[in-house]
Amino acid sequence: MDKPTNSEIDYRISIKKPVWLRRRLPTGPDYERVRGLISQGRLHTVCQEAKCPNQFECFSARTATFLILGSKCTRRCGFCAIDGGPGEPPDPEEPARVAAAAQRMNLRYVVVTSVTRDDLPDGGAGLFAETIRRIRRLSTDMLIEVLIPDFQGDPQALEVVLQAGPHVLNHNIETVPRLYATVRPEAVYERSLALLSRVSAFKTPIPAKSGLMLGLGETSREVSATLRDIHATGCKILTLGQYLQPSKRHLPVKRFLTPEEFDRWREEALEIGFAEVVSGPFVRSSYHAKELYQALAD
Repeated sequence: MDKPTNSEIDYRISIKKPVWLRRRLPTGPDYERVRGLISQGRLHTVCQEAKCPNQFECFSARTATFLILGSKCTRRCGFCAIDGGPGEPPDPEEPARVAAAAQRMNLRYVVVTSVTRDDLPDGGAGLFAETIRRIRRLSTDMLIEVLIPDFQGDPQALEVVLQAGPHVLNHNIETVPRLYATVRPEAVYERSLALLSRVSAFKTPIPAKSGLMLGLGETSREVSATLRDIHATGCKILTLGQYLQPSKRHLPVKRFLTPEEFDRWREEALEIGFAEVVSGPFVRSSYHAKELYQALAD
């Protein structure tokens, strides 16, 4: 037998998940109903495309994070399970289909995200804004969170989304700056921080939200510094979760943090000054998003 390469060794280590990462996958009538509504509406969800570990729980609870602008991303981040490649032209009917599905699911909190579309002049900002407007036409009671890409740093594209008036604007920093070259090779750490600063400085108060994945090889000192950088932008809401390798071709997990470590990071983030923090092995950007926003509003 050939001697395994370093990447093969890393992968074997990464798939040995600790006991706290084992969970029962709930299914049932509500889970199947949500899947059916998504399929019938010809929609995508980040839950499915990114192989989110919470999709069974969220679908069973009749919630989902809608993924607009197609299912192909123009970037190839080392952690993400979404397929890369050239995307199709934006579908002008997609915002209406998302709004209709949200209404049929009787949602009170809607999360909308997208693949990154560097091939579009506005990065897809216009479709984000139209989706927000379409949801508002069907229900003024629905709360709307958007999780956006960086729009290549275009402040006008960001303003288009902000003018549409989401209740929360989320943009993930994802990892510490040292790891950007391997984790987010086409992103720029300072550019993402600048985006969060523009959200916080917008004329109409819209809370900024961001998040980090842990377990990619970052040091504690780097995480602390990154949390302070994010907080300095005016960002109010923070999510911290465990990176899980979606396939062999993705970056390996360097370390699994214990639930107690996530608790300590939450305490540190609150001490730094974040208003609301959720931190845990299964936490993702939109996990319990409604509860986070309501806690902030209270």
